[in-house]
Amino acid sequence: MDNYNKRIKQILITKEEIDARIKEVAAQIDEEYKGRPLLIVGILTGSFIFHADLCRAITIPCEISFMCAKSYGHGTVSSGNVKILLDILQDISEYHVILVEDIIDTGRTLKKVTEMLKARNPLSLKVITLLDKPSRRAVDFNSDISLFTIPDQFVIGYGLDCGELYRNLPYIAEYDESIE
Repeated sequence: MDNYNKRIKQILITKEEIDARIKEVAAQIDEEYKGRPLLIVGILTGSFIFHADLCRAITIPCEISFMCAKSYGHGTVSSGNVKILLDILQDISEYHVILVEDIIDTGRTLKKVTEMLKARNPLSLKVITLLDKPSRRAVDFNSDISLFTIPDQFVIGYGLDCGELYRNLPYIAEYDESIE
């Protein structure tokens, strides 16, 4: 733990920048979904802080749910084989669904999850992601709304982790992998 704070190479996105973008996106959601049945689904674990802050910023009635999806591969590479560890309890055919994710990297897991949800016939389905790393995309997948586009850097904070640490940082930072 001696190198815990030393591994924070630089802050890329401040808490204030995140808060401002969440407020903008929440206003869009309020306008688009007013008077419509809305279900906001967070993908655990990385999106939990973003999901909570976005839901609090939305002022129209909405329901909240969670999914936990894991993609297994070799090392850090996703195979695209998605295992659902926690699924939505609601019948989503009665809802406009917004899927909330922390980051789109290869896109494999999110593509599979959206295909699975579309097969359940929601009234509509949108994907909102906090971060987008398009340079790492391995499949043809884009979110409907990305709050920030980032370069190919390993990032931590605001729900994103390294070895389950750093999720509690109030900002997005670059992780310094060179420190032992």
